[in-house]
Amino acid sequence: MDGNYKLKLSSPIEGYLSIPKGDDLVPSISAASILAKTYRDEYMEQMDRKYPGYGFAKHKGYGTEEHREALRKLGISPIHRLSFCDFLRREGSEPSLFPI
Repeated sequence: MDGNYKLKLSSPIEGYLSIPKGDDLVPSISAASILAKTYRDEYMEQMDRKYPGYGFAKHKGYGTEEHREALRKLGISPIHRLSFCDFLRREGSEPSLFPI
């Protein structure tokens, strides 16, 4: 697994290994990373068509200022992680869930 993670497991998983910078060091992790990014980019383009105005096709769901501004304006869509949207609460604006 890529990263420096220690999973809290009730029982060990045989072969589980966390490798910092694994996508640079292990070809199979590199390939999985590319596949995951390609899939996510395609998914975000689909979500851009389903939820216009958020700019998903451009920022791919990363927390750019453009993305945050769309959330301020449009509120939270059904695909947003509520933990990502906590910044709205900290700013004092809590838009209703799923306004569109």
